[in-house]
Amino acid sequence: MDYDVIVVGAGFTGLTAATQLMKAGVNVVLLEAQDRVGGRVEAQVFEDGTAVDAGGQFFCRDMPEVVSLAREFGRTFVKTYAEGDTTYLPEVPRGRAEAIWNGVDELRETMIASDLSDPALRKLTAYDWAQRQPVEDDIRQGFLRMVTGLWCRAPEEIAFTYLAANDRRITNTTSELELFLAGTMHALADDLAATLGDRLRLGTPVNEVAISGGGVTVMTGTGKMTAAQVVLAVPPIMARRLSYAPPLPPHLTRALDAWIPGMVIKLNIRFERPFWRDRDLSGMTMWNDPQGLFACDASRDGYAGLIVFVSGPLAATWHDKPARELETFVIEKLAEALGDEARHSLDIRMRDWVDDRWSDGAYSDVITSLDATDAEATLTTGMPPVHFASSELSPSFPGYVEGAIVAGKQVAAKVLKLSPGR
Repeated sequence: MDYDVIVVGAGFTGLTAATQLMKAGVNVVLLEAQDRVGGRVEAQVFEDGTAVDAGGQFFCRDMPEVVSLAREFGRTFVKTYAEGDTTYLPEVPRGRAEAIWNGVDELRETMIASDLSDPALRKLTAYDWAQRQPVEDDIRQGFLRMVTGLWCRAPEEIAFTYLAANDRRITNTTSELELFLAGTMHALADDLAATLGDRLRLGTPVNEVAISGGGVTVMTGTGKMTAAQVVLAVPPIMARRLSYAPPLPPHLTRALDAWIPGMVIKLNIRFERPFWRDRDLSGMTMWNDPQGLFACDASRDGYAGLIVFVSGPLAATWHDKPARELETFVIEKLAEALGDEARHSLDIRMRDWVDDRWSDGAYSDVITSLDATDAEATLTTGMPPVHFASSELSPSFPGYVEGAIVAGKQVAAKVLKLSPGR
């Protein structure tokens, strides 16, 4: 065989799995379809050379794998500016805003504590469940807005049992927006990739995985490779798009069919200075109308800017429209929230992740099938010598870079356990 292990996909899951296997002395190769690593982590550059994250970016002190990796490579941490007031549109009195925020947290805890073995809950979407809760409507709407923003799909689509099980694994006590890296999260992915040397093959999309004789043959656009095991370190929907010979058994096909992609558009907007701070505003802005719009301060030394996320159905609405129209819409919404100075941006970088060719969407795939209560466990178990791994399947912080690193370490340990003589 050409290799002991082939890893497909050079996001943080694949990068982590490949580096862990390399350190253990395994003959491993990492195949990436794109001409860059990082998956849903990507950088864009302003005209003056300032790099910003167009994809995954934020983390917090409760995410030990990201923290440890960034420190290992000497990356500089930036604390997200959070002083001052959050802006709510339509405007909400401060006391009521705090009550809504606390009510959403309580509703989220109620969801997490649900008995997911209850057959009645398996028939509900996140929206259905929220409608049954005895809370005031503005708290319910705040919860649904939170679901749309974090899972990037309409609550009417998302299976409740999936949402509750997923949220149980997001265990931070500090804000997930607490920190980011001055040199971008994507630069950290490049750091990790550099340790692999020629074991990393960019521009090598995989088309088919064939299983025979106790091993696998991976077909790419330029030829084929053989290995004892293969790790498909890609989101479930991307794994579903591959061809398999023989076809995957029904239980794995059903598990892969349970997912749909998240939908988000991210805008980095640069200003001459962080003018919102003059009014004691944090820059964090939450819109109830339209739902799926959120802004936060991403300024650092030498750079003043806001990030705006357009999520869920709102992202789908804007996906097919000209980028300039969306930029104008967002600037007007910022001016409404933070003042007229928002109309005087210096530059904008936008990344539309809806229907992305190589990641299918962002921040992660989500489960909509109400019958797929075992989809994650089925994929995590896999069908050796074929292993599925991605942030979506992580036992910790699914959908985050932290979860991707955890998933990479988990699958590497599993592969090593199944490797002869190890």
